[in-house]
Amino acid sequence: MFAAWASDPWSSTWNLLSDGVAIIIIAVLLLLGVLLGYALRGLVGRWRAETIEKQMRLREEESESEIKAKLKEADIAARAAVVKAKAQRENALDRRADQLDAKSAAVEAKQSAVSAAEKKAASDLAAADKRLRNLAKMTHEEARREILTRANAELRADAAILSRRIQEAAREQGDTVARRLVADAIQRCAVTHLSELATTTVPLPNQEMKGRIVGRDGRNVRAFEAATGVTLLLDDAPDTVVLSAFDPMRREIARRALTALIADGRIHPASIESAVADSRAQVATTNEEAGTAAAAEAGVPGLPADILQLMGALSFRTSFTQNVLRHSVEVALLMGTMAAEMGLDAARARRIGFLHDIGKAITAEKKGAHAALGADFLKNHGEVEAVCAAVAAHHADPGTDGGVYGVLCSAADAISSARPGARQESLGDYVQRLETIEKLARAHKGVMNVYAVQAGRDLRVLVDPDAIPDTDVPILAGEICRDISSQVKFPGLIRVTVIRELRCVEYAK
Repeated sequence: MFAAWASDPWSSTWNLLSDGVAIIIIAVLLLLGVLLGYALRGLVGRWRAETIEKQMRLREEESESEIKAKLKEADIAARAAVVKAKAQRENALDRRADQLDAKSAAVEAKQSAVSAAEKKAASDLAAADKRLRNLAKMTHEEARREILTRANAELRADAAILSRRIQEAAREQGDTVARRLVADAIQRCAVTHLSELATTTVPLPNQEMKGRIVGRDGRNVRAFEAATGVTLLLDDAPDTVVLSAFDPMRREIARRALTALIADGRIHPASIESAVADSRAQVATTNEEAGTAAAAEAGVPGLPADILQLMGALSFRTSFTQNVLRHSVEVALLMGTMAAEMGLDAARARRIGFLHDIGKAITAEKKGAHAALGADFLKNHGEVEAVCAAVAAHHADPGTDGGVYGVLCSAADAISSARPGARQESLGDYVQRLETIEKLARAHKGVMNVYAVQAGRDLRVLVDPDAIPDTDVPILAGEICRDISSQVKFPGLIRVTVIRELRCVEYAK
């Protein structure tokens, strides 16, 4: 090619230019074809897209139409179901209403039948009651009272049997322990059984001394009686003067004062007042010493002087000839022993037993029961509540708030006062007490004879077996005991024995 161009440069150049133009034209044509192809492709793609879009719109419209149609069908079906369910519910309600009506009618029929039956039963009952009254010859109220009376009698019999069984069981369980406890307590208690009597007679050295005691116009006697509260009896014996007063403390003060005046020989109102004052001081000292000695014997330390002096005053007091101070010491020892055996505070028990009758030294000045007076006095002097409560309860009814120490105090008090030889009483009081006890027992229905034996400590009651059944015997014994306890004052205990004996007598021929 280069050789051809070299031989003919113009022709070669033209040829080369022609070939280049042709190539350029071909390239341009190819580029145009490519561009046209892309344009056609874009037109075809747009046409296809529009076609697809139209199809999609058609499908959406068809789908919406189908959905609307299905929704409409579902709505119609739902409305139909609601209508059907409503109809079924109305039918069910109608059936239930019919059933209720039927049941109501049945109930009304039954009520009518029941009412008729009740009327018939009431009529039959009235007729039966009328026939029963005619047969029994008593009214309904009389029959009711008769039934109640019989039921009451049966209940009383059952209660009496049950009470007797309980008492027997308790007695069987407690007799052995109680007997050992009391026997041991009494065995350890070593208090003298005799009581000391206060002297009320003062001997005179001569007859002239009696005139000095009387004084001019009796002024010495009046001064002495006014200062001591004691009555002088000068005419009973020639060489003695008898001192008469209810209070043994006053008698002791008067005895000491009169003894001092007789020894001095100078008797006038001024010397009488001085002698009485000295005697009061001496008796107060003696009381405190006696109270201290008794407290030491009873094992009760730490008592105040006021309490010891008042306890010492009990040495001049007696109860059915039993010295009250010695009785208090004995009760203290008994209570201490029993409390120790029961696992209680023995020191507190001895203190309660020693102080339980302190109110008897106050009864001459204040009115009231000695147990309550003693409890108030102890409370005012700083004693603990348990001691005061037990002292107040030792003569109260069972169950009074005195605790176990109150029960022990009552038991020890009864043991000390009821033992043989502890207490005595005058013949007149003794006879009157026996008559009163027998009269109280004889006042009960069904009692035939009453016998007081063992010096009034044992009461035998014989009853009519036709009037008193076996079940009423314990009840009668309890009623008699309550009457005696509430109306008779007596030392110790009284045992009531009710005897019912049924005798059947037949004769063989």
